[in-house]
Amino acid sequence: MKISTKGRYGLRAMLDLAINERNGETVSVQSISKRQNISESYLETLISSLKKAGLIKSVRGQNGGYRLAKAAEEISVGDVLRACEGGIEVVSCVSPDEKACEHSKSCVTGIVWKSVNEAIEGCVDSISLQKLVDENDAMEGRSEGMSGCVN
Repeated sequence: MKISTKGRYGLRAMLDLAINERNGETVSVQSISKRQNISESYLETLISSLKKAGLIKSVRGQNGGYRLAKAAEEISVGDVLRACEGGIEVVSCVSPDEKACEHSKSCVTGIVWKSVNEAIEGCVDSISLQKLVDENDAMEGRSEGMSGCVN
């Protein structure tokens, strides 16, 4: 499985929000775009998906922008990836959103794909956005932290 730029940039945007809203202020798309080197138009698309998933909310007005809709410890990497990627299954035949494969009752390899999916989901669901914020804070003590992230 390969995570696309949607998932990678979406996670970077969420981490940027979590880090920069700590002082209680909203965060603008322009500021995220500048810090993360992601085009504003692409970021707006990701923001829309994240908002639709209930992970972020918009604040209107003079000091408007975006903020997390829940506490960072309540948002997992898996939540972000699902919102941006539409799913994280390695093959569509084991996706809960897809119709069962015509071979599903007799396909032994389905066991492999289901196990791989469970392992991936267990991993990404066990990492909270807060854990990444904490890791970033620790990295900033050693180097540049999030501002140097270009993955």
